Amino acid sequence: MNKTYYVCKYTPLELLKAFGGECECLNHMPEGFELADQIVNPNICGFGKALLEAVMSGNVHELVLVNCCDTIRSVYDVLKESGRLDFLYLMDVLHSTDACSRDLVAMQLEDLADAYGRYKNTSFDAEKFRSAFRMAEHKSSPHLSVMGARMGTELFEMVQKAMPLPVLNETCVNNRSVGRSAMPEGSDRAALMQWYAGELLSQIPCMRMADHTGRKQLYNDPDLKGIIYHTVKFCDFYSFEYAEVKNHAQLPLLKIESDYTISGSGQLLTRLQAFAESIGSSEASYLSDSQNSQRYPVNEAGERKHKMGKGYFAGIDSGSTSTDVVILDKNKTMIAGIIIPTGAGAANSAEKALEQALTQVHIERDDIDALVTTGYGRGAIHSGDKSITEITCHARGAHFLDPSVRTVIDIGGQDSKVIRLDENGNVVNFVMNDKCAAGTGRFLEMMARTMEMSLDEMSMRGLTYNEDITISSMCTVFAESEVVSLIAENKDTDDIVHGLNKAVAVKTAALVKRVIGQERYMMTGGVSKNQGLVSTLNEKLGTQLIIDERAQLCGALGAALFAADLI
Repeated sequence: MNKTYYVCKYTPLELLKAFGGECECLNHMPEGFELADQIVNPNICGFGKALLEAVMSGNVHELVLVNCCDTIRSVYDVLKESGRLDFLYLMDVLHSTDACSRDLVAMQLEDLADAYGRYKNTSFDAEKFRSAFRMAEHKSSPHLSVMGARMGTELFEMVQKAMPLPVLNETCVNNRSVGRSAMPEGSDRAALMQWYAGELLSQIPCMRMADHTGRKQLYNDPDLKGIIYHTVKFCDFYSFEYAEVKNHAQLPLLKIESDYTISGSGQLLTRLQAFAESIGSSEASYLSDSQNSQRYPVNEAGERKHKMGKGYFAGIDSGSTSTDVVILDKNKTMIAGIIIPTGAGAANSAEKALEQALTQVHIERDDIDALVTTGYGRGAIHSGDKSITEITCHARGAHFLDPSVRTVIDIGGQDSKVIRLDENGNVVNFVMNDKCAAGTGRFLEMMARTMEMSLDEMSMRGLTYNEDITISSMCTVFAESEVVSLIAENKDTDDIVHGLNKAVAVKTAALVKRVIGQERYMMTGGVSKNQGLVSTLNEKLGTQLIIDERAQLCGALGAALFAADLI
């Protein structure tokens, strides 16, 4: 028997089940939108494309939609014209809970019942209707919550695996709550539908409802310990609520946006893991003794399994451009620091860099008591004792180098990060630009190649300039075209380089503003050696960035410090 798929919590599932329907939420994320992109406007949201992809792939034959936004209406029109579905129904749910709205919804429920009954060739079964109601169970123990727009099943599973506490899905399609008030006696369908319409409309409201103040109960839960707020690209409904949650929920908060593809979700993993690490320090107090022993293994005497050996600790930062290694002694003094280019394989580069660091201080691999990996390629390195995100490691390293630092700026090879710290060096907030090369080290590398100079040479140019050139596009491809045009116009090299530095500085300053950056500022990573960019960024931020001589090793240093904590 075919399943009847739905996409909204306002879908009358109990009514469909009263006719023998088997219902399932259509919420899976495809690899891409190969089929959907052929039949729909490219600016439609990723969820709409995911619906089309599922139907056009032949995986869905029955679908009930709720007209909650323009995307759903567009999807319905495309699917109706395609003729690919055995049953397709679009239901309008009103934006309020008043008597008129309930009457109109009740009429639509009657219409859907007639259409679905004809399709299934069955009649309404009042007993099946009554028994179909299932109240959602409330989690009365410490947990995290995903809020905002619907989140794909695959991404939610990724969130669950990354977080140190149980995660409750409170996104728009999941926090369903109908059947809370007394149902009228008897089997009269009209009377039941009148009651049912009120139940559907009186749920915890979604953001499309005229009055959505009831959503406050989602973040006023005393057992809630942190929020992951999710939005979908090209969807505006839930972008508005984030500001309210941020201002009123005094909880750790992470905002992420997905395009509703599996490949796109993978880009969010670092942010999710960093958020998990930022709340991990307090997480142990929420867990039972048995749960803590599973997360932090101990021996029969209650001691950690790791014991001090030779007193050396290593951190490996596997970046897209360079692989860095730091070795600390038992006094947490840096005794070795190695930076080599990352080759074709992260694991091979890590082993090579570690070998060079060991040689530098004349010790063996067995002398390392603990090793922590971080960075872009950390997942490919299996020789470490633990893997920690570069967000947390750069924060730890920066605090170690200068405890007065409150904002860390790291322009990496593939992404840019701004991290705000508290007085103890803990991550308070962070933001990443990781969707394209705009404003990253890769952007500068490609621009240097276009201008036929090395990165070292480029880093010394633009300190003085005559013409204040503006590079209008941050897209690497378009910016390259602009640079080629400026070269053809015989613009001075220093002027062009200053324009590029200004473009990166503007992008970075925007990230600083998003994270509410505070004094003092430290810049870490290899780009901190670019004097022209540092000078321009100082000007944009109105401050003087702290540039430590060990700035490029900051991530590896933080990893080594965490390694020392394992003993």
